[in-house]
Amino acid sequence: MAQTPSSSNDNALAQLGAQEQATPAFSPLYQQIKVLILQSLQSGEWKPGEAIPSEIDLAARFRVSQGTVRKAIDELAAENLVVRRQGKGTFVATHSEQHVQYRFLKLMPDSGNQDTDGPAQRSVLECKRVRATADIARALALRSGDPVVQVRRTLSFGGVPTILEDLWLPGNAFKGITADQMAGYQGPTYAMFEVEFGVRMVRAEEKIRAVAADAQQALLLNVEHASPLLSVERIAYTYNDVPMELRRGLYRTDTHHYRNDLS
Repeated sequence: MAQTPSSSNDNALAQLGAQEQATPAFSPLYQQIKVLILQSLQSGEWKPGEAIPSEIDLAARFRVSQGTVRKAIDELAAENLVVRRQGKGTFVATHSEQHVQYRFLKLMPDSGNQDTDGPAQRSVLECKRVRATADIARALALRSGDPVVQVRRTLSFGGVPTILEDLWLPGNAFKGITADQMAGYQGPTYAMFEVEFGVRMVRAEEKIRAVAADAQQALLLNVEHASPLLSVERIAYTYNDVPMELRRGLYRTDTHHYRNDLS
């Protein structure tokens, strides 16, 4: 028989209590509630862009104080997993929102205003299913030979090709994705992943280095051979630190620069 949210929450809280007794490390109650809310986000109980229950309702659901729920939601908001809207409630963050769209795109025009570029024009050069090589499998926590989707595309701003990207996506999670779908979606790629495949990227790790363009890269980016490029390798994760995308991008920096805010 299917469990109700109440009975599943009781079981989850009991398990958390058992874990706390079994280990010397103490987990504050609000952290335990945060874990339960994350489980609901991961299961899709609340979709990106939808409101989650109020603090009062969540406090009743988990049988804790409203203050405990508020502390849990504060941490989720700080991690960009939910968004508070004054007078409206708390919503599951989505990459469709303007302030989230550029969270993973750190390339800025030298003018300093992202809006001057307008939306990127995408040209998908390749989209195919392949078998994961050892390094791709390792990055995506797969086994060598598992199916992955490989995408190569350019992103242009104002008609100028600026970014050359190679993407690898787990084949099972992104079954049926096409080049037309990648190129034609009117919005951020990560928003498309949310809407079309139910995959939400919540954080990313990047490695950055300087490289020189080889002949093919120079041709695709319309630069001279051996021109300096910024190489950015990114692994993007969904909930529970499950890797869902490996992206290797080459960025022109003659009219753009890489910007990051540190705190």
